[in-house]
Amino acid sequence: MAENFWKDKYPVGIAAEIDPDLYPNIQAVLKQSCQRFADKPAFSSLGKTLTYGELYQLSGQFAAYLQQHTDLQPGDRIAVQLPNVLQYPVVVFGAMRAGLVVVNTNPLYTAREMEHQFNDSGAKALVSLANMAHLAEQVVPKTGIKTVIITEVGDMLSPFKRLLVNSVVKYVKKMVPAYNLPQAVKLNAALAQGRGHAVREANPVNGDVAVLQYTGGTTGVAKGAMLTHRNLIANMLQSRAMMASNMEEGAETVIAPLPLYHIYAFTFHCMAMMLIGNHNVLISNPRDLPAMLKDLRTYRFSGFVGLNTLFVALCNNPEFQKLDFSALKITLSGGMALQLATAERWKQVTGCAICEGYGLTETSPVASVNSVQNNQIGTIGIPVPSTLFKVIDDAGNDLPLGQVGELCIKGPQVMKGYWQRQEATDEVIDADGWFKSGDIAVIQDDGYTRIVDRKKDMILVSGFNVYPNELEDVLVTLPGVLQCAAIGVPDERSGEAIKIFVVAKPGVTLTKEQVMEHMRANVTGYKVPKAVEFRDTLPTTNVGKILRRELRDEELKKLAKA
Repeated sequence: MAENFWKDKYPVGIAAEIDPDLYPNIQAVLKQSCQRFADKPAFSSLGKTLTYGELYQLSGQFAAYLQQHTDLQPGDRIAVQLPNVLQYPVVVFGAMRAGLVVVNTNPLYTAREMEHQFNDSGAKALVSLANMAHLAEQVVPKTGIKTVIITEVGDMLSPFKRLLVNSVVKYVKKMVPAYNLPQAVKLNAALAQGRGHAVREANPVNGDVAVLQYTGGTTGVAKGAMLTHRNLIANMLQSRAMMASNMEEGAETVIAPLPLYHIYAFTFHCMAMMLIGNHNVLISNPRDLPAMLKDLRTYRFSGFVGLNTLFVALCNNPEFQKLDFSALKITLSGGMALQLATAERWKQVTGCAICEGYGLTETSPVASVNSVQNNQIGTIGIPVPSTLFKVIDDAGNDLPLGQVGELCIKGPQVMKGYWQRQEATDEVIDADGWFKSGDIAVIQDDGYTRIVDRKKDMILVSGFNVYPNELEDVLVTLPGVLQCAAIGVPDERSGEAIKIFVVAKPGVTLTKEQVMEHMRANVTGYKVPKAVEFRDTLPTTNVGKILRRELRDEELKKLAKA
């Protein structure tokens, strides 16, 4: 497909190209925004707001601490394991200003998952919430991490509120298991030690890695996608271009319920919204709808970023339906497929249409999005500026418009590659820079694209990638398991739910409770299966490979009959 095919597909007011080399690095964007929007609110959480000026000051204190009081050098990796609290942007931007590479880490990870990611990334430092510090205590000695910084939920609040919130979390809700990390430094102490010291501002080139974002990619083995400064700056500029006619710089308030450690929320809230000086309201736990609704009543919000599961939960809540949506002008959906019924219900409740987008960790992540001016529900929109799409057949041949094939993406936001995995990189990025997404799609004559299916066996639970290989590897460590398989089955709430099939060893009796207990102990909550079925045999190929697709087809047939 000719590159100029895309040039005339953008609505009036949206440029077809951006300049990914406009800024030398993320630090330059941050400095410009924090000066330009110094008095504007940047992030709010638990009733406290940081302005852009305060964000720059605090991130500078953290950067100075890292430079003055640790042995960390530019290029070293720092694992950041925090939920949506004010500490997150302070730590991330401070680490970047000190020249470190941020390794986003899910706070819900088990010790096994943490150990893999910390060792694979070669992390030398960890910033963790006290709630997870008992796991860090187990894991850190098995890694190369020497610097450990611990923070509590309320640490950015006023002294009285900090004491109140931290005491409730620790003693009333009992959410902070005992831990012993004698080498750990409290974040507030680190900020105090950095105060008054000048920061030696890092000045990486735009091809240097800024973030290692872990993903299972297309194989299920957790790999770090190397996202460079140029990748992330390109995605900031691409996002800004697509929203140019709908979002006023320095004037919007956007709700941020999705976790910042996930690439979708990270790029949108910490990168794109930072570029244009807008206000991000951090929701620390979107499952706590009463608390979230309190925030939604407090702020006159004009933007909302979510995914299908969350939209469904909110629209079914009577208190949400009573909110004032008069300022809401843009709602963005990504992370999982948006269902038509959900889009219609959201529009009915809020008066605002949902614009669905598409992306992957490997594309920083935004690859395409529906514009407000021309929103086609059921599609993932058009490629963002300076981005090309094509579909190919199994032999790698380009297919014409309207044909179904694997979606390939080319643009300045495509990752540098997988960290220390050249072979895996070569499997997904060809010599011309095309990234194979692993998704099956069709490109329409108007340039809008529909995702038809996933090529691989990946399961998508509420926007999070779950890989059957990992689940099966964990499950076979349970004594008595002979064979097993994990598949995704349709689920109204989460898009897909995990079902596992187990064949027990001869003479062994296993129970569902044993299986579930084993999985809960070894994988993050969203990876725990919802259903377990015991069988005598599983369908396999003639060389013994288990046919997950046959199992999925059986489940779909059962659902069709139900």
